[in-house]
Amino acid sequence: MRAEKYIRAGQQASTRHRSPCGMIRFAYLAVAHAFAALRLLPMTDREKDVEILTLRHQLTVLQRQLGGRRPRLRPEDRAFLAALLVPLSRATLRRFRLLVSPDTVLRWHRNLVTRRHARPSMNRGSGRPRTVASIRRLVLRRTAENPSWGYRRIRSEVALLLGIKIAPSTPKA
Repeated sequence: MRAEKYIRAGQQASTRHRSPCGMIRFAYLAVAHAFAALRLLPMTDREKDVEILTLRHQLTVLQRQLGGRRPRLRPEDRAFLAALLVPLSRATLRRFRLLVSPDTVLRWHRNLVTRRHARPSMNRGSGRPRTVASIRRLVLRRTAENPSWGYRRIRSEVALLLGIKIAPSTPKA
């Protein structure tokens, strides 16, 4: 039951967030944070500690201002945080001062993995695929040329003469 829920959530999310803008924003975030990491190299440990304390205080202020409301994170923010924090243990994540709970971060990562592996097996659409436009025109032309023929005969003529299989309802259209 729980696995089906994750697969459905992954399928819904994958159809919702498939825009190229989201991928561009995610790439931008990754590059920006890579440069931020490079900026840390020349810093001393004392400077890094001061920056961490400053960021933690800013986070505390933000959480106080939000009250009980949840922060709004974009899908690319969630993906970046999930990819960044998933190698850490749950105990380590609990020590961090995060906007969201460690369980939420782990759930985001599960959804990313589920979506990645569920995408190849997803249904592309329900029902039978649409009839190719040229075949549809051919069937409609045969219908117009032979008004006395029923849809079964038209369907069998197309299947026998041309070797094209069509749905029984195609000549009815």
